[in-house]
Amino acid sequence: MKVLITDKCHDRAKEILSEIAEVDVLPTMSEDEYVENINKYDAVMIRSTSRITKRIIDTSTHLKIIGRAGVGVDNIDVEAATEKGIVVVNSPCGNTIAAAEHTIAMMLSMARHIPEASKRLHEGHWDKKNLTGVEIFGKTLGVIGLGKIGSHVAKIAKAMGMNIIVYDPFAREEIVKELDAKLVKDLKDFWHEPDFITIHVPKTKETVDLINKDTIAQMKKGVRIVNCARGGVVNEKDLREALDNDYVAGAALDVFCDEKDITTSPLYGCEKNLVMTPHLGATTYEAQIRVAEDVATQIKIVLQGGKTQNAVNKI
Repeated sequence: MKVLITDKCHDRAKEILSEIAEVDVLPTMSEDEYVENINKYDAVMIRSTSRITKRIIDTSTHLKIIGRAGVGVDNIDVEAATEKGIVVVNSPCGNTIAAAEHTIAMMLSMARHIPEASKRLHEGHWDKKNLTGVEIFGKTLGVIGLGKIGSHVAKIAKAMGMNIIVYDPFAREEIVKELDAKLVKDLKDFWHEPDFITIHVPKTKETVDLINKDTIAQMKKGVRIVNCARGGVVNEKDLREALDNDYVAGAALDVFCDEKDITTSPLYGCEKNLVMTPHLGATTYEAQIRVAEDVATQIKIVLQGGKTQNAVNKI
């Protein structure tokens, strides 16, 4: 058997999979390169950079499983994989702590102008009066998506003295009660309440452009928005306009529509109350080991004829 690992997955994945298969560790490939090489492999393990398209899947003849070292699988055509009997697995818990902590870090950095303050100080400017921030204590945090990451963010924010309002059609009432949060069942009743909004949903047809000029218009003037979930959930053009006209007081984004070329984003070059990081949510030493071990172990189980509990599709 042969397994392909790409997108710079942690070395621990190769250690695990080498116990049962020949493993190639290669740089991220283009679609054409995948099509040219995919028939060599029984399994593929990727992170967020590669896109496993229907064309790649249809070309494959030996592929049994695709592993995503992380949570989101929007870079895999799951429907095409299911039609061909290929299992798709992810690591739903491996980067929960890393992503939640990064969300909180982004929110605080935005609220206290930390990136701009550091930049100015490195340039030799002691500029306090133009860097007055806001406290998060006593403010209302709106959480869209109360899954593993969203609920952990809410728990941390609650401990820091924030009031929590939640929108999630699938939220479990016991978790909402544990957080002492307010559950809103209609988004129209959600937008006007939060001082800060954080997004923790996958990218789907329903969530693309969830934050847009119309929903922003329903928010409080001076709202601050954090997105460490998926690019495309926030309409970048509409957010840029809201930042430029001061309706949105600040934004912190870790994910973007085009992560291959950030210069194509309407947000590129906007330094006004905007914090940006290059998809670092899961990029901690600990999280990389956890997701690598988790997904590699699942691939190993499937290649040995077993079944995994974390398949995102039904085969």
